[in-house]
Amino acid sequence: FIWTETDEVNSSIRTSVKGVAYTDNRIWDTAEYTIPMQAVNSFFVVTNIIKTENQIEQRCPEYPFPKAICSSDKSCEKGSVDINSHGIQTGRCVSYNATVKTCEVRAWCPVESTENPPDPAVLRHSEDFTVLIKNNIHFPKFNYTVLNIPQKLNTSCTYNKNTSPHCPIFRLGDIIQEAKENFSEMAVKGGIIAIEINWDCNLDRWFYNCHPEYGFHRLDDKKIKPGFQYARYYKLLPNGKEQRTLFKVYGIRFDVLVFGTGRKFNPIELIKNIGSMMSYFGLVATAIEIAICVGNCSGCCKSPFYRLYNRKKTETVLNPRQVMYVSYVDEPHVTLIKKPLKTSLQHTQGSIVESDLVQFDDAGGCCPREAEENDDNEEYALTRALRQEAFSPYLPEWCCCGKCRPTQEYHEQLCCRRKEGPCITTSQLFQQLVLSRHTLNKALLYKDPFLDLTDDRINDQLRHLAYKQYVRWRFGSFDLEDRAVVPSCCRWKIRDAYPKADNNYTGFETE
Repeated sequence: FIWTETDEVNSSIRTSVKGVAYTDNRIWDTAEYTIPMQAVNSFFVVTNIIKTENQIEQRCPEYPFPKAICSSDKSCEKGSVDINSHGIQTGRCVSYNATVKTCEVRAWCPVESTENPPDPAVLRHSEDFTVLIKNNIHFPKFNYTVLNIPQKLNTSCTYNKNTSPHCPIFRLGDIIQEAKENFSEMAVKGGIIAIEINWDCNLDRWFYNCHPEYGFHRLDDKKIKPGFQYARYYKLLPNGKEQRTLFKVYGIRFDVLVFGTGRKFNPIELIKNIGSMMSYFGLVATAIEIAICVGNCSGCCKSPFYRLYNRKKTETVLNPRQVMYVSYVDEPHVTLIKKPLKTSLQHTQGSIVESDLVQFDDAGGCCPREAEENDDNEEYALTRALRQEAFSPYLPEWCCCGKCRPTQEYHEQLCCRRKEGPCITTSQLFQQLVLSRHTLNKALLYKDPFLDLTDDRINDQLRHLAYKQYVRWRFGSFDLEDRAVVPSCCRWKIRDAYPKADNNYTGFETE
């Protein structure tokens, strides 16, 4: 986690194997079947034995392996030692048994005579032996030490991953079973089993959790026999010669492997990682910008997308109450103008902003459209007549379309055009999208299916909706509704179509 500090575990292991078995008329206790190991954190349990008793140093026939078999003394070289031999050849060929001759050797005789270990294993009952594993771990960074033995340990417990997952006493047969092996088969030739102890510790007081989890699996190749030999020596009296018993033992070596991580909350680590994450976000933004430049490599300065990205990247966020947006029918963009105004809105210079003006086939998308034939035909005819009208000589100097009305308010002194030409109110699209009662009625019913269209105050709703329709059409978004300024000619055209009862208008912003 980004808010925690971690430390790797230091560990020490101690093991104690317990169990007694009786086989071949002999008692086998811990001293008999546990062999000290030179490897760290390992213990070895004997499971099978080849025993050669009463060996004395003298001359005797070699065990009949291929290179030791002979037919005459010429086949045996005096002083020769083979890698598989039990001693040094004397140069004589002697009888091993009634049918086979082998080279004579000077060795501990009789030599070991069995090649394969007994099956079933001599100590096959050792699966019932138990081992106590004591594991101390230490996290130096946090100066914290813990032992895998619970404070209230039931000494009669045996590990079970479901009922006793924290018991440190393990039955050898259960370990082999958890490793998905068969103990009886493995006991014949031996093997190597890993006992894994994993510590995943949360050392915070309010979320403390630090308990071991155990896992088991086999490490060795089944084709290899991990057996070894050792001997016990005795003095023969009265001649003082030594006699020994040779043991070749097979067993299971258990390697205890400890892994672990300790975690603890660290506010400094949290701040450092948050800072690193923020720097990565900065690199991501830089990488994206480089990708955009490379993608537009030949004409990155001419690409509209790149120009838009470059402008938006450094766009300044303005106070919505301090800006206005205007749109002219003879210009393809929306203009942003900052308050306060020192002259008419028509003559105030602003900055160009991007806009997605609604296309003709998208207009009126706020409600379903029917066939073009409707009850607005009379308004279309009126529009065609209005287009032929001349400019009035009593127009404000800021009006370019001939349809605006005088006003003293700077923010209402706005025409639909930047240069002289026909007024947008004379277009059929204005009549269809903005003034059409049929369209506006359907839009109102779309929002409120039970609205009474014969109500005396319906004109107020139609007028306000017409303003919104104009903003959607000319500015491309309802988001600009409270900051977009409707031109004087359009505003009065809408007011004439849907007038107030008292004809008292207080301005577009408060109307």
